[in-house]
Amino acid sequence: MTQLVKVQNFNVSSDGIGAGEDQTLDRPFGHVDPQRLFAWAGATASWPMRTAPGGSRGLDDYLTRDYPHGIGAEIMGRNKFGPQRGPWQDHEWQGWWGDEPPFRTPVFVMTHHVRPSFTLSDTTFHFVDGDPASVLDLALDAAQGRDVRIGGGATTIRQFLDADLIDTLHVAVSPLELGSGVRLWESPDELLDRFHLDVVPSPSGVVHHLFWRR
Repeated sequence: MTQLVKVQNFNVSSDGIGAGEDQTLDRPFGHVDPQRLFAWAGATASWPMRTAPGGSRGLDDYLTRDYPHGIGAEIMGRNKFGPQRGPWQDHEWQGWWGDEPPFRTPVFVMTHHVRPSFTLSDTTFHFVDGDPASVLDLALDAAQGRDVRIGGGATTIRQFLDADLIDTLHVAVSPLELGSGVRLWESPDELLDRFHLDVVPSPSGVVHHLFWRR
């Protein structure tokens, strides 16, 4: 079975911004309120942090429910893992997600400042210094025939796009403008030389952009 390299459920604003400026420990998305960006997913019946019954069905719910299926490894940038910059000052910091991270696969964190791997529950974090192609080789091997997700942030996804290493993307565009922050694109049309695109509006107000390689 062919392994795919995927971007799934990555959220941007209508002006293409996936995260804000001035990230801190208390504000993983910087000045951006993630509840506004991810409102469509949080409203679904399959949202993993839902504590009350109910929730929406339809395409939003399907994409939320499908998120973990078939994924054998994840690649993320250092700023998705945590807010530190430069050499690690605190190895006690083990990510935003607590004792049970949601990935349940090997995770490869791209950083110029490597540190020892560690495992929380069923997720092992590896810290690797390499170009996208070499890190992807590690992740494909660790995935053992399953797909690899490029989890973000926007800068990391752009690195893999620029290296032409992504097979499919799902980008959810939320109906708000942020004006500044870390940008995935100026326009989704930038990718049409390499990808087919279906654009699917949802009743929630988000617009799903589904890309697959030409």
